[in-house]
Amino acid sequence: MSEQHGKTYRPWDPERYRHEAQSPAAKLPEGDLVFFLLDTVPRLNVRRFYATYEQETRGAPPFDPAMMVCLLLYAYCVGVFSSRKIALACERNLAFMAIVGQERPDFRTISDFRKQHLEAFKEVFVQVVRLASEAGLVKLGNVSTDGTKIQGNASRHKAMSYGYMRKEVERLREEIEALVTAAYQQDEAEDAVLGSRRGDELPAELARREDRLATIEAAMRRLEARAKADADAERQHRAAAEAERQRTGQKRRGKVPKPVVDAPTDNAQSNFTDPELHIMPTNNTGWDYCGNAQVSVDEACQIIVACDVTDASNDKQQAEPMAQATLATLAQAGIVPPKDEAGAAHAIPATLDNGYYSETAAQALEDLGFDPYMATGRQRHHGSEAEASAPPATAKERMAAKVRTPAGKALYARRKVIVEPVFGQIKEARGFRRFLLRGLEKIRGEWRLVCLTHNLLKIWRYGSAQLAA
Repeated sequence: MSEQHGKTYRPWDPERYRHEAQSPAAKLPEGDLVFFLLDTVPRLNVRRFYATYEQETRGAPPFDPAMMVCLLLYAYCVGVFSSRKIALACERNLAFMAIVGQERPDFRTISDFRKQHLEAFKEVFVQVVRLASEAGLVKLGNVSTDGTKIQGNASRHKAMSYGYMRKEVERLREEIEALVTAAYQQDEAEDAVLGSRRGDELPAELARREDRLATIEAAMRRLEARAKADADAERQHRAAAEAERQRTGQKRRGKVPKPVVDAPTDNAQSNFTDPELHIMPTNNTGWDYCGNAQVSVDEACQIIVACDVTDASNDKQQAEPMAQATLATLAQAGIVPPKDEAGAAHAIPATLDNGYYSETAAQALEDLGFDPYMATGRQRHHGSEAEASAPPATAKERMAAKVRTPAGKALYARRKVIVEPVFGQIKEARGFRRFLLRGLEKIRGEWRLVCLTHNLLKIWRYGSAQLAA
């Protein structure tokens, strides 16, 4: 038994495993990813993973948390996300056996460890960004932000529209009333009337309908709360737009917008398997319940410096939160933006597509210390010379003119080779196309695990390239 932090754990001796007969060390390449992780995990501060076990004295000793961290990191690096598949690999795959040895956790242990320690992986994410910076992989010359839809663990068939919910609630209430009446009549009847039946059918049917009624009413309350929040946000947006028109003297264009309604529309939907996810438009599949996964990526070696998942289908409100998350990661990792000769910090160039643009978002990025280059609409390759030479009059036109400058064009052109390939590497190369966990906070933790292993792969490949050179 090994002892750390005053608690006894199952023994873990990877040095011995790698040198046993038919050992992974004898069969796998010297620079294999698994050996990189076995060398890297001891350098990480994983004390937080031990905390939950320190005071527990019941049952058999748990698996060493450092081993479990290493196992999850390797599994996610090589695209094995299911706890059952990870447990099977621990029995059949040499690289997995190099981590666990003869002490092989079952799928339930792996699943529970992942769910229990999602928050602790926040610190691991920051530490991995710090390792990347120490290896010279973070330069802050251009930080690009983008989002991608990733399918949630929720079926489209387990959803219901608000209009149908109202009809279903009325029907269930009528059935419950009829069942209650029948139950009272049955209680008063003679036992002989029941014949061969047990006599408990009606109460079971009543309980089932009451449970379904409660579930649907809870979903209706969620939709009503969401609709009210959206209505409040729309009122604020209209008020701000009206104030800007009053300030500039511009007239309203187009039709007068319809009044804001607090109630949800009849086609507003809620999912019963994961109520926190919204249905979103997706490429090729039409509509599905998804999380909008966000990343901010450094230009030098595609290191992810911030990540998040939102339930908003568009990116309009994500520019400022992602900028704040980037600064928080850099501060925690001890990464200081480059400075000029006078010692003042340079504004960090930030490139974002037109889905993120708003005057408020651009100003927020500047206030946070970024130099934003944001497309303000679909870029036309053959714009008129008069349009290009017209002096910008509004904030939107000034941003468009900034992106059209030679320096702006060069920076913005890099966006598609900084952030977009990262999604390809995660979704195509590693096959992460669907969240396994449910609930927005758990989904955020799972996405963080995916992103930090992306960074570990970059550090490993960079080190391998350096050795080859």
